[in-house]
Amino acid sequence: MGEVNTEQRSKGGDKGGIVKKGKKMPTRIDMTPMVDLAALLLTFFILATTFIKPQVMQLVLPEKNQEDTNQPKVNEKNVLNIVLGEDNKLYWYIGFTQAQVTETNYTDAGLRKVLQEQSNLNDKLVVLVKPQDESTYENLVDTLDELTINSIARYALVDFAVEDKALIDAFTGGSPAPVGG
Repeated sequence: MGEVNTEQRSKGGDKGGIVKKGKKMPTRIDMTPMVDLAALLLTFFILATTFIKPQVMQLVLPEKNQEDTNQPKVNEKNVLNIVLGEDNKLYWYIGFTQAQVTETNYTDAGLRKVLQEQSNLNDKLVVLVKPQDESTYENLVDTLDELTINSIARYALVDFAVEDKALIDAFTGGSPAPVGG
């Protein structure tokens, strides 16, 4: 425990009660219990804290029904195609047959504005998200976040097809791939 060493003075003496002051000894405090207490408190707080739990994005997927092989028919004017390209590029177009490809970005003035405008114009909007192999996972998550922010309930993740590649290549000026092969 704590230990204090001091020297006592005598009240009497042979010089008329005057005591010659002796050499003052330094105070010595034992710090061992303080270190033990600090270690116990540190251990308690480490074990008692709650670590940050990972946040998981909720996706509601439909049940796969083996009997129902017919897909519902959707008018192509109600389909918004979003293509996630390489180098953080983002392309979108409506429909398939007379599609006009437009490039945008992942900012509030880009994808969010497109989704807001298209959902305001069309109540039956269905969004198809088509990531290319060269696109990043971060871009896919950003796109799904924007769909959630804009309360778009009907969307699907779809494979990037040859027809989509032909449309994007025609827009970017690259060599278009033959459609249907």
